[in-house]
Formats: sequence, structure tokens, C-alpha cells
Amino acid sequence: MRTALILAAGSGSKIWPYGEFRQKCALPVGNVPIVRRLALDLKKLGFERIVAVVGRYKQQVVGALADIEGVEFVEQREPEGTAPAVLTAFPNGFDDDVLVVYGDIVTAEENLRGLIDSFERSGAEAAALVQRLEGERPNDWICAKLSGEKLTGIEGHPRGGSHRLCGVYAFKPSAWRYVLRNPGLVTDVPVGGMPPPEAELAQSIGLMIDEGVEVLAVECREFLVDVDKPWHLLEANARLVDYLSRKLEGDEIAPGAEIHGSAEINGKVVLGRGSRIGPRVVVEGTLIAGENVEITNGAILRGTIMIGDGSRVRDYSLITGHTCVGKRCIVGHGAEMSGVMMDKVYLYHYCEMFGVIGTATDIGAATVCGTLRFDDGETVHTVKGRREIPPVGANAVYIGEFCRTGVNAIIMPGCKIGSYSVVGPGVILYEDLPSRTMILAKQELVRKEWGPERYGW
Repeated sequence: MRTALILAAGSGSKIWPYGEFRQKCALPVGNVPIVRRLALDLKKLGFERIVAVVGRYKQQVVGALADIEGVEFVEQREPEGTAPAVLTAFPNGFDDDVLVVYGDIVTAEENLRGLIDSFERSGAEAAALVQRLEGERPNDWICAKLSGEKLTGIEGHPRGGSHRLCGVYAFKPSAWRYVLRNPGLVTDVPVGGMPPPEAELAQSIGLMIDEGVEVLAVECREFLVDVDKPWHLLEANARLVDYLSRKLEGDEIAPGAEIHGSAEINGKVVLGRGSRIGPRVVVEGTLIAGENVEITNGAILRGTIMIGDGSRVRDYSLITGHTCVGKRCIVGHGAEMSGVMMDKVYLYHYCEMFGVIGTATDIGAATVCGTLRFDDGETVHTVKGRREIPPVGANAVYIGEFCRTGVNAIIMPGCKIGSYSVVGPGVILYEDLPSRTMILAKQELVRKEWGPERYGW
């Protein structure tokens, strides 16, 4: 198998506030665009030809992949679904075996290799990567029905199920006709189910099974996150940082990097060229820092932390949990952070943030977010009119790209702030803020006469 197909043309509307002005597949996870990380893994696995189907905001995907040898681009002009995307790339059929990967998944190389190896050994016409549902509702996914290592059926948003389809498929050339015969929507749903009108590739798998064609089911060996909604960015970064940490055998200190003698290091450290851990820094856990990173003056890093090139963490700030800090970020005096910071985010002066903060967002002094509700419950989110409770990050905040907050702003658990928006000083934000919107607090003042006659002798 030498040809891989990455599908990266979707609208990404459910990941708001991050997909409105960005191609979802080009959003960063672990400081690398999702689609680029996939392509690099495919190159490691020996794929000589990688075809990327692009569409909405296509240049963002092209820009992420253009320097990788063997990548070519095909444009899908109408976003009709994943089956038409495959036909756009291969209008006359598959010349050879093909691996199809949805461009918005974040996973380990081992999962892709496991599917390829099992498919090539089996002789099956097709194979699908599946993942066991652990704490997630089956009606959030297109699920797989299994009998041992065979896929016996698919069902969209079922009322029960043990595994879901992951968006990674291997096909022999004979499977192409089932892609062509896709009915244009997922008909394999429960009675009363209401599938969206899109030609999902999973239904072509369903057609194959209905006609007795053998489809292999290969279960994930490692983590996999389908980045579909905003909290999946939080989960994907955490899973990836944890995975990279587990792969480390010890410290990796590049030439020119240095650790000050007064720093307290309790864990594994990776430092890129020109990076520096300065006086009074505390590292408890794993730190993976890029090039020219400065961590100094009492900063505390407690957890599994990734920090991108050129970032500054200093002045008794605190980073905890499974956190990914983007490139050229600043985490300044007394600021606290857990979650994801995209590139060039600034946190200053006693901020307290948990969640995902978009590119070039400026968080004003003393901006804080609530993380615990008075009822100790999880926030209900609404995505395209559908109410759901995320299994991860329900009470996190999700701040879009190119945003600002004023001093002393308070963002309540689960709030989402659209891109190009401003939360003014002193605002207490209780609900989602649309993109391109400024919200300001209206202050009522009481004025009285006052002076020395109120005091003294």
C-alpha cells in the first residue's frame, strides 16, 4: 500500500468558536496542524503518494502540507460529504490499495500501522479502524457492530453500542464501486433516527456488509481523538502530550540549552536549542520545550507540559495538568494556566485560565474563569441546536482566535467566546458570546457631597 488519501475539505461548523475562520484540519494540536501531523506519520509508514482533498479555507491545508514530498492536492468544490470527497480524488477508481484518513483525527502512529498490517494480512476487501466507547455516548457517533474481527454493520447515533468508527479505512480497488453507490446519507440509523443529508463514507462500508463483502474491524491500540467539537481540542492536546511523554526514555537537552543550578527538577525534561530554565523554577512531571524557550524567575510547571518555540514563562506563574502552550506565548506574573494556548497568546498579572485560548488572544490582567459550579455539575453545551454534556472539559472556557479581555473580566464555566470578540473590563460572562462582538459592563454610580466636614474636630 503506497497511496493514502486525507480528507480535509469539511466545514467544521461544530467546532465553533475555532472553525468559523479556520479550516478545522489545520488547527494546531501539540503545536502542529492536525493534518500535517497525519501526513508526517503517513510518510513514516512508507506512503509515497499522499492525496489531500481540500475545500473550505483550502490554503490553510495547502500551507500546512506543501513542503512535504509526495503530497498533492485535489479540490472538492461542493461539501457534499466524505464519499464524494473520495470520488473527487479518484473519479475513475482506485489503481491500487488505498488508505483513507479523515483529516481531523489526532492519533498515534501505532493505530495506523495496526490497521495497515491487519488489512494486508487478512485479504479482506476493506478494513475500518474502530475505537471502544469509554464514557462516551454511542448516539454521538457512527458506531460499529462487531463479531470478533469482522465488521457486521454500522449504525448512526444508535441507542447502544460498544465501538465507534474512527474515520480511517483501507480499501482494495474493488471497493471503489461501493463508494460510487453511496446513497447520499446514512440510512443505517435506528427507527426514528434523523441523519444529516450528507454522503458519509461509512454508509459505503454498510453497503459492502449488506452484500456479504468481508470488512475487517481493527481496534485502536493507542489513543485517537476525532476533533469535532471544541472540547475535543482540549482532549486531543492532553492525549498527545501524555503520549509523547510516555515515549520519552530520559532527559533530552539540546546544545546551547541550559538549566540553572537553583532550578528544582523532578521529572523528565526536553529542551530545544537555545532554551533556558532559569533561577527558582520548579518542574514536577514532564516538560517538553521547543527552541528558544525561556522559563525563569520562580515559574512552576506541575504536570505534563509542552511549550512551543520562543515562548516565555516567568515571574512565579503556574502551569498545571496536561497543558500545551503555543509558540511565542507569554505566561507572566502570577498567571495560572491549564489546557491549550494557541500561538502568541499573552497571559498577564494574576490571570486564572482553564480551557482553550485561540491564536493571538490577549488576556487582560486579573481575568479569571470559573471551573466549579455551585451545583458541582457539568455545564450543558449547545452545538448547532443540540444540547449535550461533554465527557471532557464541560466546565472549561473556549476563547476563539484574535480576542481580547479587559481587566477583572470573569468568564463562567463552559462559556465560549467567538473569534474577533472582546470581553470588556469587569464583565461577568454567563453565556456564549458571538463572534465579532464586544460586550461591556454598564455601571451605575451614586455621587454624594463629601469633604473635611465629615471628619475631625
